Amino acid sequence: MDVVKVPGPDHPITVTGHPGRIQALYNGHVIADSGDVLMLKEASYRPVAYFPREHVDMAYMARTELDTYCPYKGHASYYTLMMDGQIAESAVWTYETPHPAMEIIAGRLAFYPNVVETHEVADAQPHATPAEVIQHTDAGAGAPQRASWPPTALEPPSIG
Repeated sequence: MDVVKVPGPDHPITVTGHPGRIQALYNGHVIADSGDVLMLKEASYRPVAYFPREHVDMAYMARTELDTYCPYKGHASYYTLMMDGQIAESAVWTYETPHPAMEIIAGRLAFYPNVVETHEVADAQPHATPAEVIQHTDAGAGAPQRASWPPTALEPPSIG
């Protein structure tokens, strides 16, 4: 049976809402965009951003068999990222049914920082879904998902 521990002074865990909008990028592509990110700070570890699943583009992820256990949070499930021929094994994790003390992160997704870059978006634009942000990238079929942007010039400049 798994040991369950409750966060406390010897191992503090705090979860707070991030006041801004955060994006997650994999190989330069936005895969998550949310103004509803929770920041989990555990003991002396770096803070981790947990995104609502509905603000993450799951089309680039495949569930893995990996299951790890944290006595404070519970069992974590993992996803592999696949985009533009690049694969990042088990780079995304989630606590589907965390321990009661961490219920607030249930179903949210977090990313390994050595694989996925997260950054705050400084502008005040309203939330956009990843599908709206990823408008002109290859979805894996060898063609862009939308028509190319219009040309910035009608004819090439003449030389000479």
